[in-house]
Amino acid sequence: MDPIASGIDVSKYLVKSWGTGAIPGLEPGNAEGAFRFICEPSHNAYDDPIVYPGQPGKAHLHTFFGNTKADAHSTYRTLRTSGESTCNNLLNRSAYWIPAMMNGRGKVVMPNHISIYYKRRPASDPFCTTAAKACLPLPHGLRYIFGHDMASGTRPPVGKMWWNCDGPGAVTGWFDNIAQAAKGCPVGAKLGAVLIAPDCWNGIELDSPNHRSHMAYMQRNSKGEESCPASHPYLIPAFQLGAWYTTDATLDRSGNESANADTWFLSSDRMPGMANAVPGTTLHADWFGAWEDAIQNLWTENCIDRRLNCSGGDLGNGQQMDTLAGYNTKSGTTLVDIPPRS
Repeated sequence: MDPIASGIDVSKYLVKSWGTGAIPGLEPGNAEGAFRFICEPSHNAYDDPIVYPGQPGKAHLHTFFGNTKADAHSTYRTLRTSGESTCNNLLNRSAYWIPAMMNGRGKVVMPNHISIYYKRRPASDPFCTTAAKACLPLPHGLRYIFGHDMASGTRPPVGKMWWNCDGPGAVTGWFDNIAQAAKGCPVGAKLGAVLIAPDCWNGIELDSPNHRSHMAYMQRNSKGEESCPASHPYLIPAFQLGAWYTTDATLDRSGNESANADTWFLSSDRMPGMANAVPGTTLHADWFGAWEDAIQNLWTENCIDRRLNCSGGDLGNGQQMDTLAGYNTKSGTTLVDIPPRS
C-alpha cells in the first residue's frame, strides 16, 4: 500500500533523547535490535475495525490504545490522518486493542498501560537471507490478530501468550490463565497479560480473511534452528505486548480455574451464545499499523538495523518521541463503567 501523508510537522513532536541527545548502546546479549515504548489506555468500545469493519457495536468489549479515534470505521487512511495517540504522541497513530478486563461486579478494570517491544535482526545480518528471503520494515497498512483464535477456539504455539504478576510479593512466571497468575499476585501488585506477535509475513497481503493467515511465526527444525516458513518468507519487526493491571481484593487468589469463577475475566471469556472459558484463556490482541513514515524509518534504521537498545520512544539517532502533556501511566486500580453498545 502506498504511504498516506498525515500533514504533521514531525519536528514539533521530537526532543533530544533523554534531554541530552545520547545514543543508546547495543541491545545486550541479543542479536536483535529493540525499540520500546509505553501506551496509556484510550477508550473502551464494542468495536473491531479488523473483524467487523463498519459495524459498530458488533464485537465484544475492547480496550483501545494508541489512536484515540480508533473505532469500527477506522481504515489506514483515517488512522493516518486523524486522532491523537496515547503512545507518546501522534507520530504513532497505530491502533492496538485487547479484550476488556472485567471485575465481575459490573466494572471494567483499566490497565495502567501496555508496553510495546518491537524487535528484529538487522537487515544486514546473514540470518535475514538464510532464515528468510529478507528482513523488511513494517508494510504500510498491515493489520492482524494474534493470540487465542475466537473463530476456531484454538491457541497459538506455546510461549506466544501468557499471564504474569509483577510487584512487591509477586510470584512471576509464565501462567496459562488468570487464576494461576493470581495465586501469587497480592493486592497492589500488577497482573500482566503478555503476547508475542508473529514475525513472518507472506509479502502479499496486508490482511487475510481470518486476519491471521498472512502472518506466521518462525519455526524450529530438528537442529533447533529458526526460520520463516516458505509460505511467509519475509521477516518483519514483531512486537511483544504486555498489558498491566494493578490488582485489588476482587481478584480471586484461591487458584479456582472454573470458567464461572467469581473473579476478573476478559470480555471474550464470557460471551452470549458461547460457553464460558477459564478466565484469561481467550487472550488475544489486534494491531492496525499507522506509524508516521519518517518515524518508523528512523527506529527501523537505527534501533533495529544498528541493533540498539532503544526504550521510551528513543529513535536511536539522538532524538526521542516527546510525551504529550498529561501522560500518566497510573499506579492504582482504575475501574470504569461498562459503556453502552452503539
